Amino acid sequence: MCYYCLYSTPQNSVRVHNNNCGEEEIPFYRKDLRQNQVVMFHNTDQIKNCPELLHNSTFCLVPRGRRLGSFRFLEALQAACIPVILSNGWELPFSEVIDWRKAAIIGDERLLLQVPSITRSVGHDRILALRQQTQFLWDAYFSSIAKIVLTTLEIIQDRVDSLISRNRLLWNSLPGGLYALPQYSTDAAQFPFYYALLGKSPSQQFTTVIHLVTPLQSQISPVVKLIIAVAKSKFCAQIVVLWNCDKPLPPRNKWPSTSVPLTVIEGQTKTMSSRFFPHDAIITDAVLSLDEDSVLSTNEVDFAFTVWQSFPERIVGYPARSHYWDSSRSRWGYTSKWTNEYSMVLTGAAIYLSMCTLNKSLKMCFLFADCIMLIQSYSLTLSLFSHMKGSKVSSRWADPDHFAQRQSCMNAFSHWLGFMPLVHSQMRLDPVLFRDQVSILRKKYRDIERL
Repeated sequence: MCYYCLYSTPQNSVRVHNNNCGEEEIPFYRKDLRQNQVVMFHNTDQIKNCPELLHNSTFCLVPRGRRLGSFRFLEALQAACIPVILSNGWELPFSEVIDWRKAAIIGDERLLLQVPSITRSVGHDRILALRQQTQFLWDAYFSSIAKIVLTTLEIIQDRVDSLISRNRLLWNSLPGGLYALPQYSTDAAQFPFYYALLGKSPSQQFTTVIHLVTPLQSQISPVVKLIIAVAKSKFCAQIVVLWNCDKPLPPRNKWPSTSVPLTVIEGQTKTMSSRFFPHDAIITDAVLSLDEDSVLSTNEVDFAFTVWQSFPERIVGYPARSHYWDSSRSRWGYTSKWTNEYSMVLTGAAIYLSMCTLNKSLKMCFLFADCIMLIQSYSLTLSLFSHMKGSKVSSRWADPDHFAQRQSCMNAFSHWLGFMPLVHSQMRLDPVLFRDQVSILRKKYRDIERL
């Protein structure tokens, strides 16, 4: 059997090295390669810089061979090199649920001379889409033995319970079929990750959940002011106060009068993670999570929600934190220092989709948080399963309390998972004309600059 590797030559052609059958030139031309665009390989043992060659290539031709080229196929997938499959009748991995035409080019091994024209006809936009899909599929289903086994088991589960099986859109779009739990819904429209693909608009209102651990002192207490400010938001549907205080509930007349329904729920477990539970009182898709000592104006609430409507699959909030590796102590550090990036959005003032509270992975994280009692960075668990960063809006405060405990919590959490799931982001969104020297009357959220 002949094994091939295509590589460019100084002349206007590509030379084929065949370890059993000698060398020959084929009519690929440098002007068509777009910087080593085409690589065909089967036996790469003799190539010294094969990984570099793959990463610098756009197309990788995978012909029929031993083990049907499966190992070489996965190598190309990992390197974001678009596989060109030249093996008629090969059943690609997980083809029952994965649409491989979105990540690879399926050729005909009987028509090899058509391969140059096929690759030349692929536009730049499709090349980008194909390479992005290869990385998504590799990371979601093939990057570890555990993911391969779990994907296999989930496919079998879908076969057994066909009535609640996931459709192909869930398997072929971020975050992937392993995280779109059919126990929640099999309708892609119920997941925020697919709103844009389906043309669905996010929720137009939110439910405010305020976590209260200290007794209500008077009508001028910070939590009363917070309730009044949030109730004035045109997007607020209702306010839910989660009473996790050891004191008995105050009478109804002690609470402020609001234009939206105000519901007080006495927590059963009285844990910090209870704010994330899917309480029956929550009637909207979006949840505004607040601590009792949060200080937000109505304008800040409205602006944060409009930002969330543009990114419904992410957590959007004001207080941000970051992590770093402390080499002197060989552990992760936790900081609130102002830098050009952040990795956590705290739930002391943040908006997220309520369906995320139903995710099994998140529930596990929150149960672990109860043991630590100080995990508040919901974006940590969000990035764990979606690989997406939180979105930070204009900075509001930086509370240095409990840093040592939170740092210990973060290290315990990364140790429990076996890796650090946090991802850094440099994204910050401000209102139009924010701090611009123009008339204040031209600004929609003019009060934000005064705070």
